[in-house]
Amino acid sequence: MVNFYIGNSNVVTAIPNDKKPKFFSFGIPTYTNLGDQAVSWAQKRYIENEFPEYEFIEILEEDTEAAIKEIQKVIQPPDIVSFVGGGNMGSLYLDHEIARRRVFESFTDNLTISFPQSIHFEENQHGEIEKKKSQEAYEKNPNLYLVARDAQSYHRMQQTFKNHVLFTPDMVLYLQPKTFNEGRSGALFVFRQDSEKVVDDQLISSLKKVLDNGKRSIEQTDTVLDTVDRITPESRRKLFKDELELFSNQEIVITDRWHAMVFSVLTGTPCLLFGNSYGKGKHAYFDWLEHINWIDYTDEDDLERLTPQIKHLLTLTKHPYDVRNDFNQLDKLIENHSKKFSINK
Repeated sequence: MVNFYIGNSNVVTAIPNDKKPKFFSFGIPTYTNLGDQAVSWAQKRYIENEFPEYEFIEILEEDTEAAIKEIQKVIQPPDIVSFVGGGNMGSLYLDHEIARRRVFESFTDNLTISFPQSIHFEENQHGEIEKKKSQEAYEKNPNLYLVARDAQSYHRMQQTFKNHVLFTPDMVLYLQPKTFNEGRSGALFVFRQDSEKVVDDQLISSLKKVLDNGKRSIEQTDTVLDTVDRITPESRRKLFKDELELFSNQEIVITDRWHAMVFSVLTGTPCLLFGNSYGKGKHAYFDWLEHINWIDYTDEDDLERLTPQIKHLLTLTKHPYDVRNDFNQLDKLIENHSKKFSINK
């Protein structure tokens, strides 16, 4: 039995048999990475806000194969198929890539959208083998549009695949900034514990000492929760809101997590971002967020150089920003599809 999530996360086991065109969103995560959960939530808000003429239907990644069979029975030409965005296109996270291939090669007659992603195929035999498999699957779908969330990924997608490639920010940046009433105190360190980690633990310890003035609390966490075992569309909104509230309470965030920086943007929290193993955060920062003064990026590992950079961030305040127009390529793609089938809002 497949669970389809519709509207305000209502769960049904059969696709609604009505005349409203469907927007199928595959790859919805149940694992506890709040960055990826925020991406799926933002994608839902984007479609429901900007394209209410579509019935937005989410499919958990674990239900991919069963859902493909069910949807193939009822899908119509105006319907759109999509796969959720994030930072897992390539050979590092094969479970996601395999599911993505299956979706792309299964709906070759419908507009198919891979929402904003970063891409990385490893430069070794494993990476080359997996890249070829993805190329073969993607090329079966002439109606597939890949969306890159950073310039590095945009060029890599163009070089790797024969499909259409668009360029927009990460979907979480579509969300509006959040204002919380709590006062700020403390520093939050948000660091990876996976294969993408490159920042030395000794440097992290030294940075904590720089910020520990005897009054400021120092906390270390990750955007991957260990307090729950599973997140679904029914529970993700509250967990995401709680995470934003945590960020909004901080004087500063130090991180190597791209979405921890995005959460800092949404809450007006000063943030210093370090790199990961293949540069997805770095490139996305310079593409979309360099103009935001309370956010900064560094490749520096010298504490004496980092200290004044951090102290300067602590002095900065919020200012207006707007990246909404940077989603125009995606807007136009869906708008043109709606016009083709005379779908009215």
